[in-house]
Amino acid sequence: MRVLAVIPAYNEEACIRQTVSSLVAACPTIDFLVVNDGSTDKTREICEQNGYRVLNLSVNSGLACGFQAGMKYAYRYGYDAVVQFDADGQHLPNYIPSMAEVMDSQNADIVIASRVLAGETIDGGRGVGSKLIATLIRLTSGVRLTDPTSGMRMYNRHMIDLFAHSYDFTPEPDTVALIARKGGKVVEVPAHMRERQSGQSYFDFSHVMRYMSRICASILFLQWFR
Repeated sequence: MRVLAVIPAYNEEACIRQTVSSLVAACPTIDFLVVNDGSTDKTREICEQNGYRVLNLSVNSGLACGFQAGMKYAYRYGYDAVVQFDADGQHLPNYIPSMAEVMDSQNADIVIASRVLAGETIDGGRGVGSKLIATLIRLTSGVRLTDPTSGMRMYNRHMIDLFAHSYDFTPEPDTVALIARKGGKVVEVPAHMRERQSGQSYFDFSHVMRYMSRICASILFLQWFR
C-alpha cells in the first residue's frame, strides 16, 4: 500500500523540522507532502532548505483547502491512502503502520487514531464537544466512535477521489459522519498523542464553541442535503 502523509502547515517554523524528522525516522517507506498554507514565517524556507516535498499555497486558505490540495496531489500520483498528519508535533508517526494495516485488513474507508481507546481523556470544552459529536454520529449513522474530533485520520483511495473532486469534503467530523451515514466503513485504532510542541492553538474556548456548533448543525441538518 502506497501511503502519503499530508502535513498542512501554517507558521510552523518551530515544529516542522522535528515533525518531518520523526515521521521519516519512524516510517521511512512512507512519502510525505508538506502543504505550506501561505505561512508568513520561515516554514517555506525550512522546507526548501531541507529538500522536503512541499506544496506552497500563495495565501493562507485554511485547513480544508490545504488538505484538499494534498488530496489532489495524492490522486494525481496514484497513492492508495493518505494520512492526515499535524505539523505541530501532536501526532505520533509510529501509529501510521497499524492504521494502514487495519485499513487493508478491514477494507476501511477511514481509520481514526483514537486517544480515548488508548486510555486518554479529552478535557474541557473539546471533551464535551467530542462526546456530543460522537452521540450525533451514532444517532444518524449507527456507527459508534470514541474520538471523532481526532485530527489523525487515514483515508483510502476512494476517499482520496472524493476529496480531490468534491468542493464540500473537509477533514472534519461532519464529513466522517456523512461517510458513515452513506455506508462507508469507519474504524478506530488506539493511539496516544502529545500536546502541541510549539505555537498557539487556534482553538481557544470561543473557537471551540463555534466549531462544535457548526459541526453539530452540519451533522443534524446540512449534510442530509448532500
